[in-house]
Amino acid sequence: MTLIPGDGVGPELMSSVRAVFSAAGVPVDFEEILASEVQFGVSANVDKVVESCSRNKVILKGIISSPLHSSEGILQTLNMRIRRSLDLFANVVHITSLPGFATRHKDLDFVIIRESTEGEYSALEHESVPGVVESLKIITRVNSNRIAKFAFDYAVQHGRKKVTAVHKANIMKLSDGLFLQCCTEIAKDYPSIEFGSMIIDNTCMQLVSNPWQFDVMVMPNLYGNIVDNLAAGLVGGAGVVPGESHGSDIVAFEPGARHAFAESAGRNMANPTAMLLCAANMLSYLGLKQHAIVIQDAVRATVKAGKVRTTDMGGYATRSDFTEAVIRHLN
Repeated sequence: MTLIPGDGVGPELMSSVRAVFSAAGVPVDFEEILASEVQFGVSANVDKVVESCSRNKVILKGIISSPLHSSEGILQTLNMRIRRSLDLFANVVHITSLPGFATRHKDLDFVIIRESTEGEYSALEHESVPGVVESLKIITRVNSNRIAKFAFDYAVQHGRKKVTAVHKANIMKLSDGLFLQCCTEIAKDYPSIEFGSMIIDNTCMQLVSNPWQFDVMVMPNLYGNIVDNLAAGLVGGAGVVPGESHGSDIVAFEPGARHAFAESAGRNMANPTAMLLCAANMLSYLGLKQHAIVIQDAVRATVKAGKVRTTDMGGYATRSDFTEAVIRHLN
C-alpha cells in the first residue's frame, strides 16, 4: 500500500507504525512516497502520488502542511490536488473517549462526516480591484447528495441511529440551503434513521456543552475542518483521534485533526496514538481484522495503564517510549 509520511512529526509517527507492524507480524508492504508542499512546492510529486494511490487503492498518510502563501501562485494546496485527483470526497472522523484518559467529557462516541472536494475549499479566488478579494464557495447538488447518502449509509452499516446535517442556511440561503435540501431529501430514503439539522454556530456551542446528543454529523467542507479539530479537543487533542478519507474505490487513513506539529519535529515527543489507530483501522479495512484488534487493544491498554504518556497527555514519555509500551502490550 502507499505510505505518505507527510510533514512535521509525520515521518516519526510512521516509524512507530513500522515498529509496531514488525512486532505484530503484519503482512503489509509499504510503497513510500514523499509529498510535501513545504519542501517541494504545491505541484511536487502529485502525479507520482496519484499513480501510486490509484494502483494500491489503500493509503496511510501523515498530515501534509499547507503554507499560508504559495510561491508558485497556485491556489489549490497539495492536499487539495491529491484529494481531488483521487476523488476522496468523504472525510470520516470517529470521536471516541479513550478509557483511562480523563478529559472534561466522558464516554463520547460520535462520527463527523465532511464533504472534502468543494465548498470554501474550491480555490476560486481573485482580486477584482485592488484591496477587494472575491472568494467563491461552490456547493453542487451532485456532491451534496453523494455525501448525504454516504452519511446515511455509514449510519446503517455501523448501527447508528441519527444523522445531523450541519449548515448555515439561514445566512447562505442558496449554497448551504442546497446542501440542507439534499440531506433532507436523502433522509426520506432511510426511515429507520432519525434526521435533524443544526446551524454551525449552535453546533459548536452544543459540542462543548452537550456532545452526547450527536451520533453521525454530516457537513460541508469548511465546517467539517473546524468541527473535526474542535471535537478532537473534547477527547484529548489531535494526537489521539484517527480519521479516514473515502473515494469510490480508494481509502486514505490519516489523523483526524489536521495538524502536522512542525514545531515538535525531530524532538521525539509526538503522540503516536492517532496514527497507530489509523493503521489499525486500515488493517481492518483490508480484512486483517485479527492484526487490527491486537494493535488497537495494545494502544488502548497502554493509554489505560497510564504509566507511559506523552506530553500532550500530561506525561513525560517520548514517542519511542510510548511505541515500546504498545509493543510490550501486543498479545
